[in-house]
Amino acid sequence: MEPSVSAEFDVRHFSHDDLPHIRQALIDVHADAYADAMDDEFNQRFPWFVDHWGGHPDFTCVIAFDGEEAVGFAYGAPSTPQREWWREHLEPAPEKSRTFSFSEMAVRTKYRKTGAAELLARALMEGRDEDLAVLLVDVDHPRVQALYESWGYRKVGQRQPFPDSPVYAVMLSELPLNSP
Repeated sequence: MEPSVSAEFDVRHFSHDDLPHIRQALIDVHADAYADAMDDEFNQRFPWFVDHWGGHPDFTCVIAFDGEEAVGFAYGAPSTPQREWWREHLEPAPEKSRTFSFSEMAVRTKYRKTGAAELLARALMEGRDEDLAVLLVDVDHPRVQALYESWGYRKVGQRQPFPDSPVYAVMLSELPLNSP
């Protein structure tokens, strides 16, 4: 049975201390969401990224569940003060400086177009005390970029953080996000 657009999801919040318990769920959702691109070495390194971000003491993650099945996730962590790399894309950079780095979001293929992505993005950003949020979107996915724009993000530049990574649109938003 396919989930409906009005599917109700149970969104649960997790922290750095929860990583050992949620790590495999994140990897499994990512493998499903990127099944058509898992031959790419960059996508195969996703477990390293989970450990890298999850190792941050202020790591925060939300996972949406349909019953006991993990539907999707979103995670990130506050940026290191004075090291907000996105500032190089703006002249002048905003005076506001406290930034949340929205690192990753993935939704299982069968749960796409159910509202899960927006639910996850908003749950991750809800109650954040940072001024801004930054994220990267593959420039080859303009519909994903347009989705983030509808939530209040704007493209401020492009960046390729790793030699084998895609080129990403650098997107920035003031917090709180625009209302739905």
